[in-house]
Amino acid sequence: MAKIVVIGAGMSGLAAASRLATLGHRVTVCEAGGTYGGMVGRYEREGFAFDTGPGLLTLPAVYRDLALKTGKEPLEQLVELAPVDPESRHLFPDGTAVTLPNASRGGVSQALDAAFGAGSGARWSAVMNHGRTVWEATRRPLLEEPLPAERGVLSPADRALVGTDPYPVPPRTGLARLRRARPWSLEHVAARELDGHPGLTALLCEPALRYGFTSAMAPAGATVLPYMEQSFGVWYVRGGLRALADAVYRRCELRKVAFRFDTPVTRVVVEGGRATGVETADGRIDADLVVSAMDTDAFYRHGLAEWPGMPPEEWEPVEVPGRFSVLLALRGPRPEGTPHRTVVHAADPAAEANALTLSAPPCERPTVQVLRPDDPTLRPDDDHESVVLTATVPAQDEVDWTDPGFADRYADRLLAHVDAAGLGLRERILWRVVRTPEDTRRETGALFGAVARPALAGSAGSWLKAANESPVPGLYLIGGNAHPGGGLARVGMSACIAAGLIGPA
Repeated sequence: MAKIVVIGAGMSGLAAASRLATLGHRVTVCEAGGTYGGMVGRYEREGFAFDTGPGLLTLPAVYRDLALKTGKEPLEQLVELAPVDPESRHLFPDGTAVTLPNASRGGVSQALDAAFGAGSGARWSAVMNHGRTVWEATRRPLLEEPLPAERGVLSPADRALVGTDPYPVPPRTGLARLRRARPWSLEHVAARELDGHPGLTALLCEPALRYGFTSAMAPAGATVLPYMEQSFGVWYVRGGLRALADAVYRRCELRKVAFRFDTPVTRVVVEGGRATGVETADGRIDADLVVSAMDTDAFYRHGLAEWPGMPPEEWEPVEVPGRFSVLLALRGPRPEGTPHRTVVHAADPAAEANALTLSAPPCERPTVQVLRPDDPTLRPDDDHESVVLTATVPAQDEVDWTDPGFADRYADRLLAHVDAAGLGLRERILWRVVRTPEDTRRETGALFGAVARPALAGSAGSWLKAANESPVPGLYLIGGNAHPGGGLARVGMSACIAAGLIGPA
């Protein structure tokens, strides 16, 4: 039996702790805040309740596996899980609307033909077939297996292996064959395989945009993101995703995991060249192994461990956009037939991309996701409704999100934008709560309050994450900024990979 300290009680920390305790280890979790869940937070007031982080789940198989591997009850006995159908409704600047069914490639094709004209569904399906090619090539190395790293450092050969985009780019013809090939991006896919159609382009790029990728930045292989959602479905947990965090926490308790809340770790103790414990304000906790579920960029920057050949002051994290959310308590019942998820697309996609890449002010009318779950547990009664608006915005380093006046004015713009698309929310507002990347930074410790991006193939490995085995023996890295990256499914996978590397007691 090894003594293991897990730093952070976010979803990856909870998942790792429950798996490691099931393997026979004695596990202690140190959490800087007063509760668990990390990004999967909850806000409650006057009978209303809201998820303050992600609101939907993809690849629930990750948490089904966690439930089965750490206890006897399947996930469906721990939480009430249901597919979201329709998966989403999309509203475009020209007034076009399209409703997409959940986990039905054929149904999506028919909906696109009806909205955008005959042949649109076929073009979309061809791109999704290429997304399937990416999925089949990257599922194991980028989701299920550890990076082939030696103490956290990829060899050039291995970086080339996982750094090559498997998206099947059409062969070049004519004079183009004489020019050096450049990696394709989502922008190339949209222009050449979707004929630059603005609606299809917006649908292709919206899943990547949620992670702060613009179409010009994301590799062509990012087509795997919409492919996964449309092929495997999108799911909702009754009571909000906080209910999933509650379930995993209860599983940790069942497995006798010890928790120390309000206990920030100030340093990982390294003796004899390996991690031997952690320092906290309450003193040292000895351990045989340490697993950090902290934001990896913050972990490096704050110098919580001495990295071989990498002083903390030389660590240069990549600035990534964050999320801006407005929690709305509405009077009046949820209208009949309202989709769970509506996406109001940006009025000017180029302006949105500039705001996220050129240190420009936030886009005035960006892409906004509107979540309106038909869940009685989130509202005081059926004469009220709880709604969450979310947009991807420049993170804290680019915009002063600590200015409440600026944040409120930006919330007004988002409401005006979605109401112009026909949602009619403003007139029903009882009260609202505005959440910015600064709230994310304060509550989770993420640098800049940024979103955690998924690991993607391509770009010579520049979209990969830190390996789960750190450069320090005995120290493992999990969570959104470790392999395989951000998103609820991926952080659960990072916990599974790390537990597999550590092995049973």
